Amino acid sequence: MSYRQIFYQIVFATKNRRKTITEAHCEELYRYIWGIVKNKKCKLYRINGIEDHIHIFSDLHPSISLADYIRDIKASSSIWMKNNDLFPEFGGWQESYGAFTYSIRERDIIINYVKNQKEHHKKETFYDEYKRLLIENGVEFDEKYLW
Repeated sequence: MSYRQIFYQIVFATKNRRKTITEAHCEELYRYIWGIVKNKKCKLYRINGIEDHIHIFSDLHPSISLADYIRDIKASSSIWMKNNDLFPEFGGWQESYGAFTYSIRERDIIINYVKNQKEHHKKETFYDEYKRLLIENGVEFDEKYLW
């Protein structure tokens, strides 16, 4: 028997960071993404976001690569949103994403962080949050690609 514990916080934005994820229907989107995560044999710990981006905190099954996992989530949810009257302004997801690993000791902290996204973004913009996550996780980046 093989064992693993691979926790990721995945963050990605709508195309051009347009505010197209309506609060009235975001729960439907989150449930749809949860189904994708389950089909990939991964476990969703928390999903949340605001109008222009989402956070997914899940484990990653060893049979799937991170890039394939995120590609499948973004592609499937994008098709679903574009074919659904609930998100009429949605034009797609940004090409890029952030994926940050965490240990079991940080799991509950990250679950609460993702859970409280709406409150959190009353104090910090998505740009500032994303830049902070990159810095906190030691990820080198070129600021011109953060917009």
